[in-house]
Amino acid sequence: MESKRRHARRGVATVVALLGLGLVATACDSDAGNEPLPGPDPVTAPQAKVELTLGVWGKKEEVAGYQKVVEDYNEASTTSTVTIESWPDRDALDDALRAGEASPDVYLASRRDLTFLREEGFAMPVDELLDERSVEFGDGYSRDALEAFSADTRLQCMPFGVSPMVIYRNTDLVDLERMSELELDVPSPDSNRFTFDEFRAAAEFATKPRKRSKGVYIEPSLRGLAPFIYSGGGEIFDDADMPSSLALSSDESREALERTLELLRRPNLTLSEEQLDKATPLEWFERGRLGMIAGYRDLVPELRDVEGLEFDVLPMPTLDSAATIGDLTGLCLNPATESVTESADLLVHMISDEVVSELTRTGYLVPANQQVALTEDFTQPALQPDRADLFTYSVRSMRVPPLLDTWTPLQSLVDGPIAELVTAPGVLDLETATAEIDQLSREVLDPEGLQQELEELQESEDAESPEDSGETDGEG
Repeated sequence: MESKRRHARRGVATVVALLGLGLVATACDSDAGNEPLPGPDPVTAPQAKVELTLGVWGKKEEVAGYQKVVEDYNEASTTSTVTIESWPDRDALDDALRAGEASPDVYLASRRDLTFLREEGFAMPVDELLDERSVEFGDGYSRDALEAFSADTRLQCMPFGVSPMVIYRNTDLVDLERMSELELDVPSPDSNRFTFDEFRAAAEFATKPRKRSKGVYIEPSLRGLAPFIYSGGGEIFDDADMPSSLALSSDESREALERTLELLRRPNLTLSEEQLDKATPLEWFERGRLGMIAGYRDLVPELRDVEGLEFDVLPMPTLDSAATIGDLTGLCLNPATESVTESADLLVHMISDEVVSELTRTGYLVPANQQVALTEDFTQPALQPDRADLFTYSVRSMRVPPLLDTWTPLQSLVDGPIAELVTAPGVLDLETATAEIDQLSREVLDPEGLQQELEELQESEDAESPEDSGETDGEG
């Protein structure tokens, strides 16, 4: 009935309008009444929707969150249809891009891959596209996050996730209240600082031979030791923008390593090679046999699902000043997309407070969007960990390395020798070992300079050696 009334009202309005036109025409020209009335406006044919792909990675539950967001977007959009393409982790998506097996229109990317993405034409600046859509991205994002995804004074990808490395503690093994009662070094419940002395005390307290538990495990790798080096006043690279070598052998870095290794090399406090052959550090932690591990926010949902496991987080230990590293992810726009306009609209939708809040509630994401990071969508006070605020607090002390396209080969080259700093038995010659690691890193960071030095060294050695004239000394 209501539909019929609407049609009737439209019909009346049309008649009134036509009568008005007729009266005006009669007044102006008596002959105009013989002219035919104009026909209806032509009907525009519906435009086909643009097909877009959104590339993401993550565990099944994490990808399901993206899928729900995309389904809602498709239901509302009249101009595009989005399909999810997912990979298990960052490395898998990166490999697919490098092999030419994938080319999503909008996609998650690690900051570590930004140089490759730009050089190979997989990313285009997004700042002007965001400005055109009135996105004030400078207000709700930290300067560090924006600078991390910037190059040539342009924002190359939009910051999306910023997950700092923190310490996870088993609260039964690292019982801060009990430690305080015993007058051991412990941080106060609301402290944002975890000193190295407190870290040592916690590792020793959690090491209980009768329970067959160990105190701590820190991955013996470049990334695993980096927060300790930074915190002790050292640097990982010899240059903040264009590194040609690691800087582990510098006085400051070596001193920070020496203080750190004094603890990590104690075999009674950390997992043995035999234990690592049987299970991963995370599995030992989930079994209640390991007091502390270092990790990122994406561990939270898995740890929540472990029956009987009580856990919380602490900042990375401070030797001199607070420092950590992190996983930074951004949303990038592929210049090869069928429609830059529709892809940019999708990107803007993905960074909206509503969408970021929905994805944050899955528990995997530390949003770069600070307006969401400070809400209960992220802190989730009814769930573990109690000190979820330490993730966002630790972002302030996160050190961002230079933009490199050689992270993977660099780590593959130096992580073995770095692991030996922690695991090799006997007396450690740290000065020699770090100098060798720095020199080794040049094979990736400065291969041309290294080759030139080797050639000059060879020429110098040749010049110092006696010339072979082809004659032999003899009597007579």
